[in-house]
Amino acid sequence: MTTVLVVDDELDMRNLIEMMLSNSNFQTYAVSNGNEAYRYLQEHDVDLVLLDVMMPGEDGFTVCENIRKRSSIPIIFLTARDANEDKVRGLTIGGDDYIVKPFTSSELVARINAVLRRTTEYTVNQKLLEYGAIKLDEVSRKVLVNEQSVPLTLKEFELLYLFMQNPSIVYSREQLLERIWDIDYAGGTRTVDTHIKTLRLKLAKESKEASEYIQTVWGIGYRFEKCK
Repeated sequence: MTTVLVVDDELDMRNLIEMMLSNSNFQTYAVSNGNEAYRYLQEHDVDLVLLDVMMPGEDGFTVCENIRKRSSIPIIFLTARDANEDKVRGLTIGGDDYIVKPFTSSELVARINAVLRRTTEYTVNQKLLEYGAIKLDEVSRKVLVNEQSVPLTLKEFELLYLFMQNPSIVYSREQLLERIWDIDYAGGTRTVDTHIKTLRLKLAKESKEASEYIQTVWGIGYRFEKCK
């Protein structure tokens, strides 16, 4: 059974979400703030986090950033904040989806399943991908550069996985949003550029050459191949 952790300061919303998911084979646990979420994640296995943004103390963005420092668990924001800049921020800092309240139970279940499909498909085949100095293990979700471990967030891992599976293919930013985030994001593609920049920086810590495999194709997007 899929386990979902609900993080929301409003008791009524926690109860509503638990009710929405109860008939769809989800086991839910609910906490009211970031500190409780951190403790729960340390002590229990969870498949996905539903995270409110507007909470007293640490807001949802801060909680997401702190979770991402230690885990690649899928995170979906559930919030009344519908401003475009909030959506961009949520996706940029490591959120896997961003749902604006109010929402229906069918939408919530569909969005959860879509995120879980994307995040679990990478562990189906036990295969090691290698490209130059980079090794990527699909099962353990580990990335090595020159045999040194490089910790990546979920989206950074998915980007690198896609690139290594399809070297030399040019992807537009819009295509990457659709493939990695599963959204048609009309508000802009800055989140893609931000994730690419961070991924390059992490690879560059172990190998400057490896970071240069991700090439910018001006006016279009990105491709992955060794520099000639």
